Formats: sequence, structure tokens, C-alpha cells
Amino acid sequence: MAKATKKQALGRGLSALLKDPENDIQTASDKNADKVVGNIVELDIESIEVNPFQPRTNFNEDTLQELATSIKELGVIQPITVRKIEFNKYQLVSGERRFRASKLVGLATVPAYIRIANDQESLEMALVENIQRQDLDPIEIALSYQRLIDEIQLTQEQLSDRVGKKRSTIANYLRLLKLDPIIQTGMRDGFVSMGHGRALINLEDKETQLAIYEKIISNALSVRETEKLVKSLQEKGSKSAPDTATGKLPAYIDDKMDDLTEYFSSKVDVKVSRNGKGKLIIPFHSREDFIRLTKLFK
Repeated sequence: MAKATKKQALGRGLSALLKDPENDIQTASDKNADKVVGNIVELDIESIEVNPFQPRTNFNEDTLQELATSIKELGVIQPITVRKIEFNKYQLVSGERRFRASKLVGLATVPAYIRIANDQESLEMALVENIQRQDLDPIEIALSYQRLIDEIQLTQEQLSDRVGKKRSTIANYLRLLKLDPIIQTGMRDGFVSMGHGRALINLEDKETQLAIYEKIISNALSVRETEKLVKSLQEKGSKSAPDTATGKLPAYIDDKMDDLTEYFSSKVDVKVSRNGKGKLIIPFHSREDFIRLTKLFK
């Protein structure tokens, strides 16, 4: 307890230093930056603004109130992380639930780690920190991955290194964003799982996706039952193809279809003619996706 009190007192001292205009810190090389950056500082809660890059949009009010009650009794045990944006102004990087709960109980100050970061670094820190959380829904994770790719200009391979996930795992999350928005909302609300979504994404027609989605809800279909239903629809659809002998793929191909889809992280189409010749069609959705596929062939 003595150690905690000493650190808290140090934080209040550094807080006073930050309020001195002559000691304003804008970069890591500024005077006194080494005393502040990376240390726990008690900041006025009104000097902190929320992060516009925050990927998390849903905050459960009940759990937030529980956290507020805990903070009221024990204080903020784990400091938030902020970045300095101007004199005596800060922006959240991580810890928005703790920040919101602290405001709920009327705290005047909150312990914080200060970082020096630009917009891109702040976005990346916020996204990666949120991705590591256990309670994000699959669509929140997929959107965070997509933002890192679009706004930080990361490839899927680079993103894999940043977040410690396999590239195929990242690709599977990104594919969920191709689902109809109604299904995405259902996944966020917990009506269907990521497994259901991965099965539905194999259906290109959005109306068919929605029809199966409604069956999942009304009949409480499991992921395995959904996969079987989707597969049966695909087999029925292939019977109308003029260049196939029976409408069904040969067993030696059909047995490998799931492996192909998993490897390429994309729905692979195979056409087989009556004489046994065929085509393997691998779709791509962007320049970056095409480059990713060409690397797999190497």
C-alpha cells in the first residue's frame, strides 16, 4: 500500500509539472519528457477527450456501472493510456471503460500513462489494444482488422505480425464483412455465431444468405446443420451448369474443396467437363488480395 501511495503522490507531482506552460511537452525529446512519458500521472479528467479512432462502439451499461462501483470503492487500479495533443489536453488511447466509469462516480482526476503519438500511431494502438480484448464480437474484430489495412496501409501478413494471429484467421474475419448487413447485425447481437457466418459467406447471393439466416434463427440450427444446408444448396445450383456431367464434383475434388477454401481464404470454384478436364477459379477482391494470392502460389 505504501508503494501505491508513493506512486500516486509522484503522479500528482508530475501533474503539476504538466500544467506549467514553460514545461509544455510536445515531443519525446522535449525538456522533462523523460520524467512524464511512460510514468503514471494524475490527470484532470476534464482535460481528456475520447478517442475518435476507438473501434469499440458498444459499452454495456450494466457492466459499466459495476466497474464504476468498484472504482468508487478501490479507485482506478489500472491506469488508462493517453496521448498528448496540446497543452493540458489529452486523448484516450486505451481504457475508455475505466474513463467512462471514473466520470460516472465523479472523479476529478484519473491515473494515466502518457504517450507521444501521431494520429496513425494512436489509431494503431487503439485498434490493436481492442483486438486483444476477449469480449469483442466478430464483426468488431473484422472492422478493426479492415481499418488497420485501409488506414495504416498494412498487408494481411504485416497485420498478422502486429496482432499475433495467423493470416488465415485474419482473412476469415475479413470475409465476414461480405455478409449482408442484416446478418452482420445479427452476429453482433449474438443471434448467430462466427461459425454460422463463415458458412453463409459461401453463398454469393445475398437473398439466399438471408433466407438461410432466417432458418437458422427460427429453427435454432447449429453451425454443422447450417454448413450441410449451404452445401446442399450449392450442389443443387451446380446441377444447372451445362459443362458438368452430373452436377456434382468428382469425389477427389469435392473432398478437397474445404481445404482449398481454407488455404486461399476465399470461395474457390471448380468446373469439370464431361471429358474430365476442368478449371479452378479463385476470385480476388482487391489489388492487395491479388498480391496475397500470388504469394501463396510461390
